[in-house]
Amino acid sequence: MIWEYVLDPANWTNPDAGIFILLAQHLAYTALAVLAAAVVGIPFGIWIGHTGRGRFVGIGLSNAARAIPSLGLLVLVVTLLSTGIGPVVGVLAILALPPILTATAAGISGADSEAVHAARALGMTGNQIIGKVEWPLALPLVISGLRSATLQVVATATIAAYVSAGGLGRLLISGQATANYSEMFAGAVLVAALAILLDLLLGLIGWLAARRTNPGRAAEVAFAASR
Repeated sequence: MIWEYVLDPANWTNPDAGIFILLAQHLAYTALAVLAAAVVGIPFGIWIGHTGRGRFVGIGLSNAARAIPSLGLLVLVVTLLSTGIGPVVGVLAILALPPILTATAAGISGADSEAVHAARALGMTGNQIIGKVEWPLALPLVISGLRSATLQVVATATIAAYVSAGGLGRLLISGQATANYSEMFAGAVLVAALAILLDLLLGLIGWLAARRTNPGRAAEVAFAASR
């Protein structure tokens, strides 16, 4: 029975490799990787979008990172450094960086020009324009970048199991090793379910952000920011 592994309560509560533990590990890898990528990508993307400088180099290099095979890079990093959560998070952060950086730069540079000009006319500084005008207008697109990065990381985090780092990928690997197709199915279904839930959550956040800031409210944003 293909659902046998998922429906067995013992497989969820196993203290060594239960589904709850593997799910928590998978979420931890995802959250830390996206956070690390956001810490680098969002400030750099804001700078590129606001100044127009470094676009070719910054976005070009980040997009080139998409071509790096994640599993090969992870094995290389683990071989040179060590096993553990650090190499896994580092490799996944590299994967998450391009969509976050690109979306942030596009959102800032694409902020309504009338609102930006109005803010400058009101005497606002560059940092004030970024924080009170460009950033609020760019936020829906930034969230879209975070959403894309999260989905990529959730799917790719299964490679952590190849270097004994845990996560839901362990169900796929151990199931394949023992020809336990029910266990492999459980791993695939859980990864897909997790991706769908996170996508819905971030999609809802993005929708709420888009409702609060839209092109029709650009002038209002600039006026409110000056007060």
